[in-house]
Amino acid sequence: MEGVRAPAFSPDGRTIAFYSTASGHQDIWLVPADGSAPPRQLTEAAMALDDPRFAPAWRPDGREILYVSNASDYWHDDLWLVDVETGERRQLTRTLMAMSTPVWSPEGDRIAVFGTAKDEYWYEDLSYIYVMEDVDAGGRASERIVDMQVYATDAAMRHAPSWSADGAFIYFPYLERGTVNVWAVPAAGGVATRVTHMEGTISRVSHTAGAGTLAFIHSSPTRGGEAYALDLIGGIPARLTSFSPSWRSVAAPREIAFPSFDGLRIQGFLYRPPQLAEGAACPALVQVHGGGTNSYQQGLNLTEQYLASKGFVVLAINYRGGSGFGREFQDLSVEDWLWDQARDAGAAADFLRTLPYVNGRVGIYGGSYGGSMSLSAISLTPDRFDAAVPMRGAYSKLNTLEYTDRLGKIFSVTGHGGTPDERPDTYAKSNVVSRIADITAPVLLMHGELDRRVPIQNFENAVAEFERLGKSVEVKTYPDEAHGFRNPDNRVDTWSRLEEFFTRHLGGCAAG
Repeated sequence: MEGVRAPAFSPDGRTIAFYSTASGHQDIWLVPADGSAPPRQLTEAAMALDDPRFAPAWRPDGREILYVSNASDYWHDDLWLVDVETGERRQLTRTLMAMSTPVWSPEGDRIAVFGTAKDEYWYEDLSYIYVMEDVDAGGRASERIVDMQVYATDAAMRHAPSWSADGAFIYFPYLERGTVNVWAVPAAGGVATRVTHMEGTISRVSHTAGAGTLAFIHSSPTRGGEAYALDLIGGIPARLTSFSPSWRSVAAPREIAFPSFDGLRIQGFLYRPPQLAEGAACPALVQVHGGGTNSYQQGLNLTEQYLASKGFVVLAINYRGGSGFGREFQDLSVEDWLWDQARDAGAAADFLRTLPYVNGRVGIYGGSYGGSMSLSAISLTPDRFDAAVPMRGAYSKLNTLEYTDRLGKIFSVTGHGGTPDERPDTYAKSNVVSRIADITAPVLLMHGELDRRVPIQNFENAVAEFERLGKSVEVKTYPDEAHGFRNPDNRVDTWSRLEEFFTRHLGGCAAG
């Protein structure tokens, strides 16, 4: 079968539910666990073919499966229930956009899911927790937001909530200033409190109701992911694995803040060359993260560590509009994409030039939205940067929106406040191609030719404008790569090219 993913055993272990694209959509299929019968399609046109974000969720009694679907509207992610025997489907929600796989309570009478309201900005990483009740009352379930003082972190729809054994509490990850911990909140609403108190980031949170133990993957700025377990009675998480190697030149970055153009303080993580000699001055780089509304996290960021080991001072910034600093900070980029955010990057370059160990030459790089930010920053603040490497970025949604996948369309239309026809002013602000004439720094553009999230047309349009203006630009495409590069050889080639390009244009460390 085509596009098989997200297998989930039924509660009795006899049946496996999974997604497949064999129908031309993301649909749920069923197959006996012992292979005694062929797969049976359960849903019809549940989700767009290019939107593989969610997993099927069996009801504890095994008679129904809960899933996320855009069947009612292309732009909406609603919760639906399907009867395993009859295939009868019904829509449960109509006002929320699901941002996680939904999770049943232990009793099977309530549902928890991360989400945002359909009439709000499509926030990533700062989601509400919704609880659905009256699931069996017929028609749609009643929806309510769990009232609390923080938000849940969906991590681009990779996290999900979990219930306590008695159904009284909901556990969830929360991103705060680059650090992720697990929190708990009463399912009825109230004050959320921390369950873990760890520096670094947490992912893959798993909780088995009744076991009283929380399991997760934790990484820090100097150590890769390791499995931990925490007895929910309390105490210190126990490390279960020792997979991550040690590197002699890896050191934790310094967390700093610098003033931007309007006085707002922007968080940054400063990586210094490990063997920086007294009085030496080195070139500097600004790293701008992808996702736009996401955040640079305090995990093991080996790219920045590697560049620091090669003699670059690297500053990774959490520009305005990102998560982990409150909803108001995240709102600063709504309908203002690639504008004041890019000026934050220019301010980061100003800050780097004040450091005695920086030689005055500064480059910028990033992938995905970070690629868009890199090109925008050198167009809006051209005097701040001496070289740039934008990778797999969207440089003009005006011309490429129709080619992107469903997730990219939702992100773009929500962030711009509508379609290009409805909001030409906001799309004009994010149209970096229109500002290439202002760029003075040398540029290396890299892109995957199979990219659907940020289609190759973005790269082609940017290169065409550089050539039309008679500006020199270095380019590299990868025929077998989509948005996230998978081939290790291509990854090595990407970062080797980036390192060589910056060394050539920014120089190296020199003694004072």
